[in-house]
Amino acid sequence: MQGTRTRNFLGVIGPHVVTMVLTLIVAAFVFNGRDGRSASDGPIFREAARPPLPSSPPEGRSPEAPAPVDRPGIVDVGGNADELNNIGVYESVNRAVVNISTSATVRGLFQDAEVSGSGSGFVINDDGYILTNHHVVEGADVVQVGLFDGSVLDARVVGTDPSNDVAVIRVSAPAETLFPVVLGESSDLRVGQKVLALGNPFGLERTLTTGIVSSLDRSLEAQNGRMIRGVIQTDASINPGNSGGPLLNARGEVIGMTTAIYSKVGQSAGIGFAVPITMIKRVLRPLVEQGFVERATLGISRVYSLDQGLLVLGVEPGGPADRAGIRPLRVRYVREGPFVRARIDPDSADVIRAIDGIRVESVSEMLTEVESHAPGETITVTVLRNGGSEEIEVPLGRTIIR
Repeated sequence: MQGTRTRNFLGVIGPHVVTMVLTLIVAAFVFNGRDGRSASDGPIFREAARPPLPSSPPEGRSPEAPAPVDRPGIVDVGGNADELNNIGVYESVNRAVVNISTSATVRGLFQDAEVSGSGSGFVINDDGYILTNHHVVEGADVVQVGLFDGSVLDARVVGTDPSNDVAVIRVSAPAETLFPVVLGESSDLRVGQKVLALGNPFGLERTLTTGIVSSLDRSLEAQNGRMIRGVIQTDASINPGNSGGPLLNARGEVIGMTTAIYSKVGQSAGIGFAVPITMIKRVLRPLVEQGFVERATLGISRVYSLDQGLLVLGVEPGGPADRAGIRPLRVRYVREGPFVRARIDPDSADVIRAIDGIRVESVSEMLTEVESHAPGETITVTVLRNGGSEEIEVPLGRTIIR
């Protein structure tokens, strides 16, 4: 992290001037656009915006514009604003993109097989931390990272969040070989906004594609069955190998991480998805510091889907649902002559209909609603009981999903 070194003028000039000088120094540090870490962020990532890239053609020729071309057959675009913006974003960010290669040994009945994979990632600080998708490194025995300078380094997995398809890996590399991105915001995106995707489709390193935000607030199922909320849909071309690469706005800030495509042929069909960076920033610190993310839990072990909702088959003893009085399916013992038989009492169980007023009809929907809250928060669970509807306040517990 770059800082600003100052001298102590206290013995030379008055305290009011000292205050003014220090104020100017702090302001210069905040607005220099080169390092925007706050005290709460620590060393994990940079969040300050870079100086805006050109959004309209300046008078004459912008400094970002390529030099006039003087070769037969080559046409000078004359400083087209959109092209200048694409060039500026690419030259600003492409060195942060890395190529990730993985390998794993799969045990077979007669012989073992070596399985390899590849994907993308991007450097988030000069300590060697890199963001990528969980599915890129899942199950890998060996993870290697190819940097901008051509070096290939072994990486270790620092932490993963399967529920949001996010992973943090780390390499040991000199700071001068690392070019961290700047993380932006995805909460204020609008449909139609320009986006740029960087990655390694089919192993073609640091490929740039452009498009727009096609839609917002999509839901995408992660490999562990959880639903990723707020997913960004884009028509920027995304192909196998792009997974884990950055989705950028016109200022070169990361607004998402490409994670999936919708295609019947396994290649780009103009429908790609990215995990929003605002959500990723919420889990970065626990992934780096703990290697996992704590999530809220309702403490319900089993449910069965009905037309009316989710029939509670079991609760964790002493868990949040149990303490709040949510009733699971119970067994009644009935005497029939000399025998005592166990019979399931379907009317004894609650049917979960909604959480905080939002209807839930599947396990994944229930988990998604619960995990959108922090451990310790209280939610309202609407249940059907004895022919009527009741609302039960449940303080949520904690769980770790690896």
